Amino acid sequence: MDPSVPTALLVAALAAAAPLFAQGSEDWWGLAPCELCLWQRWPYWVAAGLALGAALLVGRARRVLLGLAGVAVLASGAIAVLHVGVEQDWWPSPLPGCQVPTASGTAPTSVEELMRGLAAAPTKPCDAPTFLIEGVPISMAGMNLLYALGLGGFTLFLAGRRPRR
Repeated sequence: MDPSVPTALLVAALAAAAPLFAQGSEDWWGLAPCELCLWQRWPYWVAAGLALGAALLVGRARRVLLGLAGVAVLASGAIAVLHVGVEQDWWPSPLPGCQVPTASGTAPTSVEELMRGLAAAPTKPCDAPTFLIEGVPISMAGMNLLYALGLGGFTLFLAGRRPRR
């Protein structure tokens, strides 16, 4: 059966829900994102756009766009795997913004030079996990990984179903 318009709209809504929830966790609960946290949000917006495009098309084109939306969601899951690995100290982050600022080895010669060397805004290091629920040992990156696997798999399943004849 060809995926329907409501199915494509559901995928778009579920894809947009992830970055909106992450933003809400910052606004409502004061959680601070790191650079990898922010990177994990972009594929969801791509997936939401692709799913909305799928709602406008029919037949094979709809299935292709839904499939691409599923791949985009899984891309966020891939970034989440990287992030969880950084949190667990399995590997270092490839992003320079994920590192805690350290002294350069040369002492600043003035207060102005010291101030210029500081980051424009405080950043949270990527290896410091953020937990949404106290006592539950899964970070926001881990939650995103589970969500991305579920939504990405569901979307690819929907896209791969053959139309009934």
